[in-house]
Amino acid sequence: MSKSQVGFVSLGCPKALVDSEQILSELRAEGYGISPGYEGADVVVVNTCGFIDDAIAESLEAIEEALNENGKVIVTGCLGAKDPNLMQRFPNLLAVTGPHAKREVMQAIHQVSPPAHDPHIDLLPPGGIKLTPRHYAYLKISEGCNHRCTFCIIPDLRGDLVSRPVGSVIAEAEALVSAGVKELLVVSQDTSAYGIDVKYKPELLSTKMVRTHIQDLAQELGQLDAWIRMHYIYPYPHVDKLIPLMADGLILPYLDIPFQHASPSVLKAMRRPAHAEKVLDRIQKWREVCPDITLRSTFITGFPGETDEDFEILLDFLDEAQLDRVGCFAYSPVEGAQANVLDNPVDEDVKQARLATFMQHQAQISAARLQRKIGRTLDVIIDEVGENGAIGRSMADAPEIDGVVHILDENNTMQSGDIVQVQIEAADAHDLQGVLKL
Repeated sequence: MSKSQVGFVSLGCPKALVDSEQILSELRAEGYGISPGYEGADVVVVNTCGFIDDAIAESLEAIEEALNENGKVIVTGCLGAKDPNLMQRFPNLLAVTGPHAKREVMQAIHQVSPPAHDPHIDLLPPGGIKLTPRHYAYLKISEGCNHRCTFCIIPDLRGDLVSRPVGSVIAEAEALVSAGVKELLVVSQDTSAYGIDVKYKPELLSTKMVRTHIQDLAQELGQLDAWIRMHYIYPYPHVDKLIPLMADGLILPYLDIPFQHASPSVLKAMRRPAHAEKVLDRIQKWREVCPDITLRSTFITGFPGETDEDFEILLDFLDEAQLDRVGCFAYSPVEGAQANVLDNPVDEDVKQARLATFMQHQAQISAARLQRKIGRTLDVIIDEVGENGAIGRSMADAPEIDGVVHILDENNTMQSGDIVQVQIEAADAHDLQGVLKL
């Protein structure tokens, strides 16, 4: 009996990517083949994003293309939870589910194409199926979020916080490292809230008790032979306890904290913490404990009610904070978000002008901070290898969202996944350039 083939389209954020990996792993475990295209697939799964307009448009285009090219399509992901009329818009869809719905997706696949499993040849690779390169992987530690930021609908799409058992997370991390993963990127909607929903329940692992808490988890992950990178850290007070772990080399000296703004009035309208002065004090203390720490953040310009004075406060914050890596978005209404009804919306031209000013302002800061790395020798993980060198990332660079290190090596001695030492010779606003240090 021939193996059933499933096509797969994965869109959206790293959390959605983990959902895709889990479904793909289950498919392989049940003996399904993964089709590289629409042709030859018995059914196609489209994992969608439903957060902002551009992502929704991309998801709708992917669904339409899959229907046109194959005809048998199952939709999962955030758009499936957000749009109750998706089946009406695409009546030929086989099924529609929300995010984190492996069981429902597998049930739908079983109905249209039952598995033909041969346990002697259909063995699941260690660590499961991954959509990332072999040397790094995302490790999702929880689902959902307890915050109610006015610009966000994630709790409506993914529900309140549900933390994974700490033993399960560590077991997955160990399996990934055993399979050759050199870098684990810890993700969730609010990573620092890990364990709050279960009151930091302790679990007996081997011979010791480990709490369902981000500090305990970081300490355990730090024992593995891999880079551990923390993403989406909400600035709770206990985040301060992660910094000594970075200074000791257990986890990467990298903190991804979405500050979103600096003006107290805008932060209040966003329902975000509104204490920029305390944030600046904490940043200073973090750098005292771990001088090499890299701070990444994201911001929103043009939020309803943002004045010229609010925007100047944001620029002043950038000057004071001296963040290493920064992303920014002009506010756009998200269907269902509470911010849509706030007074004093900002004109679109003003939003875009502030965005451009913000990015230009931060580019100068980022460039100056990268210039300070010239002459230093950095550890770099290799992502791509070419004829005359390679492209990698330092500890300060997460894949796809940060900069890269261009490495000259005419002898072509590096391989993807290698961690090498590179002497930095040049820098711009985003990337570094250096030579392999033998």
